[in-house]
Amino acid sequence: MFRFMSTVVCTALLCAATQVYAAYPDKTIRMIIPLAAGSAVDNAARVLAERMSANMGVSIILENEPGASGQIGASQVARAAPDGYTIGGFNDSIMTMLPNVRSHLPWDILKDFEPVSLVATVEWGLVASRESPYQSAADVIKAAKASPGKINYGSGGIGSPQHIAMALFSADAGISLRHVPYKGATQAAVAVAGNEVSLAFQGLATVTALVNTEKVRLIGVTTPSRMPQYPNVPTISESGLKGFQFNSWFTIVAPAGTPKNIIDRLNAEVVKALKDPKVIERYAHFGLTPRGSTAQELGAETRSQLARYHKLIHDAGIAVN
Repeated sequence: MFRFMSTVVCTALLCAATQVYAAYPDKTIRMIIPLAAGSAVDNAARVLAERMSANMGVSIILENEPGASGQIGASQVARAAPDGYTIGGFNDSIMTMLPNVRSHLPWDILKDFEPVSLVATVEWGLVASRESPYQSAADVIKAAKASPGKINYGSGGIGSPQHIAMALFSADAGISLRHVPYKGATQAAVAVAGNEVSLAFQGLATVTALVNTEKVRLIGVTTPSRMPQYPNVPTISESGLKGFQFNSWFTIVAPAGTPKNIIDRLNAEVVKALKDPKVIERYAHFGLTPRGSTAQELGAETRSQLARYHKLIHDAGIAVN
């Protein structure tokens, strides 16, 4: 009798829980972006959230929480209730770079978050101030070898993708540049436009408007071949640093413990949104390539990239004070 009643009670509870989760979502979802507005991830997230909101019938609001190279916003996601109503829009800096340059983070990327989906890869370029003399990566390398440590560059903070990209570029070229960290990628891009710094590696989604309005000079792209949007801009590889490539990625994650059926629903909605022709078109405009993945694939890629960047950062001698 006890076993029968227990089974009935457990079944009833399971059914009730299933019904609650089956109703998901029935209220506004917060997507925390641990980066500044106007960054590559922010641009990608706004396009994605707009399409997902329309498809799901609920609002998805974006909250930018920049600072400490993404630690602040990521911490908010890690501490949020695992109910699917707070999710994070993270870049690979937060996922795989920051854990390799910061020894004491307030969260563990593999333990405190549930992967949802890879969203897009971000193509990158090297931009220079219009007042600088640099027309190509070769010009930068030549000038830096003549005056070590004199040329300054901006980044979105220590351990940010902009920092890692330039550190890898400098290590490969055998040059020394002066690092000027900003609060976010957008601020670093504005600093180049305002001639506060001479250079920056940036996701093209962040600097497209600045390039198109000629407020900064795009002097190289980090893709294997020239980009159709910028046919006259050489790759870094062909203009002074053979084989150099770099890109980054944008993902959706949830707090650890978020139920699998909610993760599955979010994943399905992300993948569905990325197939929309208007999303694809807008992503191309920003220099973004839509991807989509299973949660398991994102988890595996995160572990792989953590190991890859551990080696790259160690070999390049990148350190955080």
